[in-house]
Amino acid sequence: MAVRALLAEIRGWLCLQGLDDAACGKIEIALAEALNNVVEHASLDSKDEIALDMTLAPDGIGVELRDRGAPLPGLTPPRGDPPTLTGDRDNLPEGGFGWFLIRTLTTDLHYARTDGKNHLSLRFAPESKA
Repeated sequence: MAVRALLAEIRGWLCLQGLDDAACGKIEIALAEALNNVVEHASLDSKDEIALDMTLAPDGIGVELRDRGAPLPGLTPPRGDPPTLTGDRDNLPEGGFGWFLIRTLTTDLHYARTDGKNHLSLRFAPESKA
């Protein structure tokens, strides 16, 4: 399933759980960044899949992403420093915001490489109901 279609399905599921639009959007943005990072940087074969599991609990929403792509450099997620936004608007960077957004929008993040698979766990704070 393409990333965009998967994100639409996830957002629909989140809304069915009663999360408000802001909470759904926050989770959707973080997952879009994480999934696009896998697609763009993990060197997956066309037959490879990205597994995604979500759990809803009183302490928040958990997401587990798994793929068989290349490991993260240094086996650790980037720090996610915000990009420097100085200078002319026409020369601002197009990328480099992903890990900053992921780290800002989550309450917990864990990465491990086990049995040839990347495991990225994200936790989102409990959100208000719509």
